[in-house]
Amino acid sequence: MARTENQKQKLLLLRDYLEQNTDAEHPASMAAILEHLSRNGVQAERKSVYSDLQALQDYGMDILYSGGKNGGYWLASRQFELPELTLLVDAVQSSRFLTEKKSLELIRKLETLTSRHEAVSLRRQVVVSGRVKTMNESIYYNVDRIHAAIACNSQISFRYFDWGVDNKRHDRGKTRTASPCFLCWDNENYYLVAYTREHGITHFRVDKMSGISQTGEARVVNDETKKLDPADYSKHVFNMYRGSRTTVKLRCDNALAGVILDRFGRDVMLVPDGDSHFLFTCEICLSPVFYGWLAGFGARIKIVYPTAAAEEFQALCKQALAQYE
Repeated sequence: MARTENQKQKLLLLRDYLEQNTDAEHPASMAAILEHLSRNGVQAERKSVYSDLQALQDYGMDILYSGGKNGGYWLASRQFELPELTLLVDAVQSSRFLTEKKSLELIRKLETLTSRHEAVSLRRQVVVSGRVKTMNESIYYNVDRIHAAIACNSQISFRYFDWGVDNKRHDRGKTRTASPCFLCWDNENYYLVAYTREHGITHFRVDKMSGISQTGEARVVNDETKKLDPADYSKHVFNMYRGSRTTVKLRCDNALAGVILDRFGRDVMLVPDGDSHFLFTCEICLSPVFYGWLAGFGARIKIVYPTAAAEEFQALCKQALAQYE
């Protein structure tokens, strides 16, 4: 009886073997395929395996055969190619909102999407230990609960906390209630953009949220939430620090054109101002984070308008310099 059950699994065993063990550099001979089937309790003849390989090809698997001494059958294409998996592995290991444990778990799952031989090359690139990572293991569940609340049009309640110098979590006051709008990945962290009655549109670091649950009360919909556009919103807010949204004109060195286009999008207008500078106008949420970004370019960027923003930036710089006097 056991042999009959294994015979029924032959196609699946053959498919898994090709996916896990073959690629262009590592084809599988018919002898290796028969040996694999035998190890799994399936006694097969070459003719039946040829028929099975044809059935898998008809099903859509891109199985090729190469002749010669070291030739054999191999899976020529997969849902994800190796360069795509490499890109995903890089994203996972550099994501600060993922814990080290979750990063390694995800990378191991990504490795199963290619052959074991190519998985080795992926593993060689993995450098997770020592990276700055979140300490909240429940990030996955938080994201899932927030998406579920948005789908159910429900407000959420949760606790918000910070990490103290004692390396322990410290709650920020009482349980909060908010209307979740959307999730945003910015500056290597996941943020929830939400509406609260106390602060209007605001942000919460998802890895600093705990005890998330739906209240059952419908999310607040008003003029402020209706105008929210995730793509446009993240363009004007620096590091998810919400400040007063103001039209700002900047005078920039020509060498910074790429920086401005990367940060604000390719559709912005850069107006030449002399031979070595250009003017750029955009709505920006004025905040210490924006001013810090500005300071990083030194004399290569200047606030032309409004005067109040230029004065606020000067005051911030003077406060910082005062520490060194």
